[in-house]
Amino acid sequence: MTTIKKSWNRIGVAILGAFGLSAAQYVLSADPLRMTDLPSNHGHVNTKLFLGDGENQPLIVGFGGAEGGNLFASDVVRPAVNGYLAKGYAFLAIGYFDAPGAPKVMDRIALEAVHDAIAKAAADPKVNKRCIAVLGGSKGGELALVLASYYPDIKAVIGLVPGSAVFAAHTDTMDTSAWSLNGKALPFVPVPQSAAPFFFPPNRNLRLAWEEMLKDKAAVDKAAIAVERINGPILLVSATRDEYWPSTEMSEAVGHRLKSKNFPYKFQHVAIEGQHNDVYAHPNLSEEFLRVNLLQESTAGCPRSRE
Repeated sequence: MTTIKKSWNRIGVAILGAFGLSAAQYVLSADPLRMTDLPSNHGHVNTKLFLGDGENQPLIVGFGGAEGGNLFASDVVRPAVNGYLAKGYAFLAIGYFDAPGAPKVMDRIALEAVHDAIAKAAADPKVNKRCIAVLGGSKGGELALVLASYYPDIKAVIGLVPGSAVFAAHTDTMDTSAWSLNGKALPFVPVPQSAAPFFFPPNRNLRLAWEEMLKDKAAVDKAAIAVERINGPILLVSATRDEYWPSTEMSEAVGHRLKSKNFPYKFQHVAIEGQHNDVYAHPNLSEEFLRVNLLQESTAGCPRSRE
């Protein structure tokens, strides 16, 4: 998708600004988990709820990635949203940054604000509030996993080329967390000096930059998403030749963590032979996962053992 490609280019530009003319001059803030200097609309999101004609509709919540805006409310993906409506779902599109009313930049986005928007949509009398799934691509896949790890009313997760840990905000300095919860920034994997050359021509290679970040095992472990807390099945779709970040390796890391924690629900990882955006050519994977794990369960309220 063109918007996704542009978003990763913008990330590169932002990081170039972070490192300035000399990568050696880059130093992570002494207080990377600070919650100061936030915009006045911190804690706001942009939403659009799409409803079908039926009752008791399971709710799918869609997050775009680093392109910003409210992707699932746009004309670009409206045919996909209409397809879900025709199958009996309701669909909530959420823009968490660079969308009307939301913060301009992805920086310490308030998870509670995202969840409040979901709860408000789930209160609609046509929606089955006990049957909620989140679906996100790229950075939105990271958000889907993080959000579901904190809120048990989310009963299924789909992450397309997702991250396995919390990464940095997309500010000029990239020295704060992408996410916060109840006024506290979440620990994140910092951007090391060794990653800097891969943001600069002629060596620009975003995947290698992320691989450098992931070498800090202690930081990765601290920022790893607690996916074992998710209250339902998980589908991850990665790209084996992902040129933006190692989505297959990170999806495998999620699987290893779930296995080590004796995760009680179904976990499925499908590695598509292709690049980052090629996963969007396989909507059947998400549709089948939702059919089995959300739509068919909706009449029973999508019960889960850890409610």
